[in-house]
Amino acid sequence: MEIIRGPANLKESHRGCVVTIGNFDGVHKGHQAILKQVKDKAGELGAPSMLICFEPQPKEFFNEHLAPARLTRFREKVELLEACGIDLVLCLRFNEETRTISAQQFMDILTNDIKVRALFVGDDFQFGHDRSGGYDLLQSIGEQHGFPVTNLNTMTYESRRVSSTHIRECLSRGDFAAAEEMLGHPYAITGKVIYGRQVGRTIGVPTANIHLHRYRAPIEGVYAVEIQGLDAEYVGVANVGVRPTFEEEMLKPVLEVHILDFDQDIYGKFVKVIFMNKVREEKKFDGIDQLKSAISNDILSAREFFRDR
Repeated sequence: MEIIRGPANLKESHRGCVVTIGNFDGVHKGHQAILKQVKDKAGELGAPSMLICFEPQPKEFFNEHLAPARLTRFREKVELLEACGIDLVLCLRFNEETRTISAQQFMDILTNDIKVRALFVGDDFQFGHDRSGGYDLLQSIGEQHGFPVTNLNTMTYESRRVSSTHIRECLSRGDFAAAEEMLGHPYAITGKVIYGRQVGRTIGVPTANIHLHRYRAPIEGVYAVEIQGLDAEYVGVANVGVRPTFEEEMLKPVLEVHILDFDQDIYGKFVKVIFMNKVREEKKFDGIDQLKSAISNDILSAREFFRDR
């Protein structure tokens, strides 16, 4: 799969695509249904398949702190899209200039720069400055330029629309089974193990710190997890949060994983942390002794969870 950074980098081989547009956060089953139809149509036409997305996501541009937490970082989303068989990802930088693009100007990118041959969108898709464009405009432009526009129906789970918002709600209450059912894969965070402050090692519980960059996870607390990407699959206890016992001011959440029965140097490795069960909320403790006691209980809870499985 190829990632194209902006329309200026489009080549002749990128034109004539079957296209879908959206954030596709989580690449859940609703997204996967769209992608399958895109791939099927691309195969029928002998054309490349393309997803168009924005970075940062528009809500993050307008207010990073009020924007919903992402289910997947860009790297993770790309991996999931590649697994779905998408050929091209056109990533448009969302900035002050982008946000003022009219719906008609955006359509010009589709018709002139990409020369779209077929377009698939979700039933709630809107685009252009102030979300002024929708399905009716897309269909009208498609008729003028000779490409079909397909409005895809919503997928539901337990009578509710499958959406990134619904999945975030499930994750926040620790319902990983429901989240996995809608995602089509377990919820996980993938990242590089970096050097931390070594606090866990000083209290006998060494942790692998996962670099989250600017990513804000949709979960907080302590979890029983599986770890992939090492010499074998391991289990452990993970904390996602701001380490209130040690940090005096609010920081962006970090992911720390204590891998059970494990003692290897894994700095610099990319690992996948799969969240299986919520153990407890994150809390501030009155001193190291209380923290050590809580961590011991967390480890015991995780061991019991995996033993029962």
